[in-house]
Amino acid sequence: MSTGPATLDRITGVRLSSVTLPLATPVSDAKVLTGRQKPMTEVAMLFAEITTEAGLEGVGFSYSKRAGGPGQFAHAREIAPDLIGEDPSDIARIWDKLVWAGASVGRSGLSVQAIAAFDIALWDLKAKRAGLPLAKLLGAHRDSVRCYNTSGGFLHSPIDEVLDRASEAIASGIGGIKIKVGHPDHATDLARVTAVREKIGDTVPLMVDANQQWDRATARRMCRAFEPLNLVWIEEPLDAYDFHGHAQLATTFDTPIATGEMLTSAAEHTQLIHTGGADIVQPDAPRVGGITPFLKVLALADSKNLHLAPHFAMEIHIHLAAAYPREPWVEHFEWLDPLFNEHLEIKDGRMHLSSRPGLGVTISEQARAWTVAEHEVRA
Repeated sequence: MSTGPATLDRITGVRLSSVTLPLATPVSDAKVLTGRQKPMTEVAMLFAEITTEAGLEGVGFSYSKRAGGPGQFAHAREIAPDLIGEDPSDIARIWDKLVWAGASVGRSGLSVQAIAAFDIALWDLKAKRAGLPLAKLLGAHRDSVRCYNTSGGFLHSPIDEVLDRASEAIASGIGGIKIKVGHPDHATDLARVTAVREKIGDTVPLMVDANQQWDRATARRMCRAFEPLNLVWIEEPLDAYDFHGHAQLATTFDTPIATGEMLTSAAEHTQLIHTGGADIVQPDAPRVGGITPFLKVLALADSKNLHLAPHFAMEIHIHLAAAYPREPWVEHFEWLDPLFNEHLEIKDGRMHLSSRPGLGVTISEQARAWTVAEHEVRA
């Protein structure tokens, strides 16, 4: 065995792109019906492309729905020079360096969501250096993951459209259906969910998502009303930070409680898990700061025997879910498909890993065309 410096490569360039992804149809969930948000018409994407002396490149991304995209890009632009000259394999140390560079604006929220694009790009690069899909680098438990579809079940869609899209999703190979709830008239929610259950049958997994818009009394009533429908989970029945309220629901009802997608750090997930606020945790790698903090959440969730269903960003989360010991779920959204040249294979109710190294995706020309701002740093 030869001796010498452990560092084999250095970061020589960082390219940032702010991309505005338009949605074909404005979408509404319960936050729109309560007046807290407007219908969503676009998703702001933050891409980071990191290159090294050895000629390797890693691609990562973060995102923001509605406001926040320009802020993520601005923060990423400010801290990007701190990557130059670093060993790209020292991912944990780089994450700490970047988070402390902007610590005065916090170690959660927008600041770490900007770091997430860099962190994910570094993990993509590391897996490419090894010639492995990211899941295999992490240590996969499986080569495919159960997947469910959400994009056909938003509240702006008439029930007939929801039913048609549920049938289409199942026919395409999707393994489960999630629909949004949170109408002012709770009977409407019950009628819509019942109609979907009757349409897809008792054996197809069905989930519902209230997007944090119920109070505790309403959540108890709705959880009780949904018990006979054999749901896989009820998602975000309460405010994301009402950990104790979620814990009470989890211990009271048979239907599992799922939450966590809106939390923006590993520390917040630690509080959720220690409080017992979820049967199924739903961390989002771009939101918590990337893959490095996401792995901390996975380790804690596993230690508490919890189940996993990461939120959104299936291009990243299929790898992380495949590396979780317990059989997880991944959320299927076709929204990001135009941004990448490659797409994931879905069949028999599962999303399948490809043999491509890293994340297995490259940025499309359409994404380049939707770019609204760019910044590049070179050694």
